[in-house]
Parts: sequence; C-alpha cells; structure tokens
Amino acid sequence: MKISQQFEVARDTDTVWEFFQDVPAVAQCLPGAELENVNEDGSYSGRLSVKLGPMTAAFEGKATVDPDPAQKSAIIEGKGVDKRGGSRGQVKLNYSITSSDAGSMVDIDADISLSGPAAQFGRTGLINEISKRLIGDFVECLEGKLSATSEEAASEIRAKEVRGISLFFASLWSWLKRLFRGGRDE
Repeated sequence: MKISQQFEVARDTDTVWEFFQDVPAVAQCLPGAELENVNEDGSYSGRLSVKLGPMTAAFEGKATVDPDPAQKSAIIEGKGVDKRGGSRGQVKLNYSITSSDAGSMVDIDADISLSGPAAQFGRTGLINEISKRLIGDFVECLEGKLSATSEEAASEIRAKEVRGISLFFASLWSWLKRLFRGGRDE
C-alpha cells in the first residue's frame, strides 16, 4: 500500500534537515517507536509497537537511512517481524524537505507491505487515516524539541503514547465520513 503525507514545520529547511539527521531524536517523536541500537554497518535496530483496536503488533527489525544532503531528502528502508502475532512488515519511505511560506514543507511517500494478521488493516484504507493522526503527533513532538531551550529539555520531549482503541475508532470515523461524502476532504 502507498501512503503520501505532507506537513509543515515552522522552521527553516536547514534546521528541519539537521533534526531529521538525528535518528534517535526522530525515533523519540515516532509514536510507538523505540530505537534499541545503532549497528556497526550504520543501520538501526528497534521496535515499533502498533495498537489497532483489539490487535497489538510489536515489530522488531532493522532500518537503514540513506540521506541526500544536496536535495534535503532521504530514503529509509526497514523491515520487521511481530514474533507474537506472526505479522511481517516492510517499508520504503522517501522524504524531502523544501521551503514553504511558514518555514519548511516535508513530503513523505511510503510503500508499506504487511503480511499476517496486520495486513487486514491495510486493505481498508484505515492505515492512511491512522498515519495522518500519527504524523500530527510526530509534528507536535518535533516542534516541541525544536522549541526546547536546552538539549536536556529537548531530550525529555517524546511522542504521545498511542491509544489504540481511540486512535482506531477516530481513524475509522474519519474514513467512514470521507467514504460517505464521496471521498471529499473536510
């Protein structure tokens, strides 16, 4: 499945680019993410926990980041396994940072592949709705870190805890409203 999202950050592109190069700080802003290790080959090991209604998946895996400083863009590739639930996930994500009137625009294009029980959520369109809400939490955390008055204060700012049931039903409601309006955005 393909996911395309865009968000604005009230900071210049150099500041946003520099933040995105601090992978541990970015991981702190990703709801449900936990960076466990920076490997010798430059890849990252970690966990991504996702709660979707009654289902919880904790993907353990590895990711690589291939930045392009000249274009202020990067390709992130990762894959993981939920050992308890039997799901597998793979993602290839491209992001780019460009100037905007408010500061910086971040464009994200992701190609996500899920198998096992988690795959049922990818078929319904709910993943797109859920990703919009999670990106909102990510941006709030990013803005908080960039506004912090010290490195210590910034390190204390983390993504909100993902509330699975409320996230699931809020996303389902948004998806249903759009479906019945014929796909028009609010």
